[in-house]
Amino acid sequence: MDDVIKLVSETYAVNDYGVRVPTETKKQIFCKVRSVTRAEFFDGGRNGLNPQFRFDVFMGDYNDETVIEYKEKRYAVYRVYHPENVDYIELYCERKGGTNGTS
Repeated sequence: MDDVIKLVSETYAVNDYGVRVPTETKKQIFCKVRSVTRAEFFDGGRNGLNPQFRFDVFMGDYNDETVIEYKEKRYAVYRVYHPENVDYIELYCERKGGTNGTS
């Protein structure tokens, strides 16, 4: 693991007016950054996705977060894969409008 990403999770609290207000929490973890394969890129494109990266992270670090920050950009997790007999999982991510506050 030679790089760092931030896993972004969102929790909600109810304010004084009864409105649910989101709060982001970021957790920095180590990872291995890889390119998606050509097949992953084309299969994703056929399904309306824009595959960008595959992040290999330790299983214990990941708790179903759907947003990742990498080099100050946000990516949405669209697929998680756990290879057999290893202690890491693969997070497949796409750059997507709306994950960084812009469309």
